Amino acid sequence: MLTLAQLSKLWGDPISAGSVNLNDQLGRVCTDSRKLIKGDFFVPLKGKSFDGHSFLDKVYEMEAQATLVDRESSFLVPRELTHWLVDDTLIAYQQLALLNRLELRFPVVAVTGSVGKTTTREMIRATISSLGEILSTRENNNNDIGVPSTLLEGSISHVAAVIEMGMRSRGEIARLSDCTKPDIAVITNVGTAHIGRLGSREEIAEAKCEITSSLKSNGVVIIPAFNTLLDDVLKKRWHGRVVRVCLEETLCNYSNKNKSFLQSNNNSLLTARLNLEKGFLEVEGHLLRIPLEGRHNALNFLLAVAVARELRVPMESFDNLTVSTPKGRNNRIKVGEINILDETYNSSPEAVKAALELLISKPGRHFAALGTMHELGEHSLSLHKEIAEYVVKSSLDGLVIISQGIEAEEMYSVAKVLPKIIVVSSPEDAVIPLKEWLQPGDNLLVKGSRSVSMERLVKLF
Repeated sequence: MLTLAQLSKLWGDPISAGSVNLNDQLGRVCTDSRKLIKGDFFVPLKGKSFDGHSFLDKVYEMEAQATLVDRESSFLVPRELTHWLVDDTLIAYQQLALLNRLELRFPVVAVTGSVGKTTTREMIRATISSLGEILSTRENNNNDIGVPSTLLEGSISHVAAVIEMGMRSRGEIARLSDCTKPDIAVITNVGTAHIGRLGSREEIAEAKCEITSSLKSNGVVIIPAFNTLLDDVLKKRWHGRVVRVCLEETLCNYSNKNKSFLQSNNNSLLTARLNLEKGFLEVEGHLLRIPLEGRHNALNFLLAVAVARELRVPMESFDNLTVSTPKGRNNRIKVGEINILDETYNSSPEAVKAALELLISKPGRHFAALGTMHELGEHSLSLHKEIAEYVVKSSLDGLVIISQGIEAEEMYSVAKVLPKIIVVSSPEDAVIPLKEWLQPGDNLLVKGSRSVSMERLVKLF
């Protein structure tokens, strides 16, 4: 357990008019004054509409153990509240998390990528669960605040950690890597999610590869094979070991020159034979049931298997794995005789294509209710057109587009060859045409960006 004395090594001696014993163990770290209890160590964070320093009086009254204070803060600190002055309380919070991570010394797996982060995180957690208690990111706590919060929950009862890292701008994943110091880094893919913020897929690849900034020198990066953009960027940032994974059907499409590169120097390759119909992967002679449906989840599972191999988890322990996914991800709902694929959590071009591929693999007719995809910037129209073309290629029986923008016009102009198609302005408006179209045995995909609130449509069913 951390002690207050270790904090003094980071930030110097604390300021206090009262008595403080630096040999005391650090209390529970809390960033929300509403949840603070006696003996907690308080970290006041600053946001666009709040400043935790404004609650220092309350924190003192609640008998907090101590707190951090930004040097530039204009709020008065209660005279007898023990505190350390720091340049930035958020960075200090991350330093505190790193201190706890290094104290516990368990292996840490970091996961990032344009899509599939959360699903892959949960698959990794499941595949290594036979080792003991696993510390893992919950829900979408994958940012500057969520990652240190998870690390600070680590205790001697944990044997490993799986930490998801999200990204909204360049530099964020580097900061998260710095406070995590992972042993294994997993990049699920490089797609177009957030391209509106970063401008190009090249910039997205650069941002994802920041995960290696504090990867241990004897660590390993695990990525899908044959992603040329990811390979090119990764080579510039990381000179250690790389494990690539791929399905054998993909491997057949590449030359022997490509294949030999994957097994030279610090590179190795893990392949698997996929039986999608029966839901199995054959890996190194082991027949493994894929815990979630779809080709994209088979590849996510193979990434998890590669992590488990690094941690020497026997594949025999993967039998009958159960993977829990958050609401709106990989959720299958039966409403009467209608099969709904609830993928409402968020959306990006790559995620929509993967969901459509899963949809059309189902027996029966296929319909989709697609909300627009956001944060695509100047690429928005072309990427929505690309999805419409994919919908036509998939030969859907019907499509409802939920949008109030020109993206809907673009999609409609391409997909109007479908038997049934309509544009509506809200998830609620989509219910009427869908209930007219759908019959027993039909399949419906519901997906859209978070701000479109496509889950409202699912609730109405």
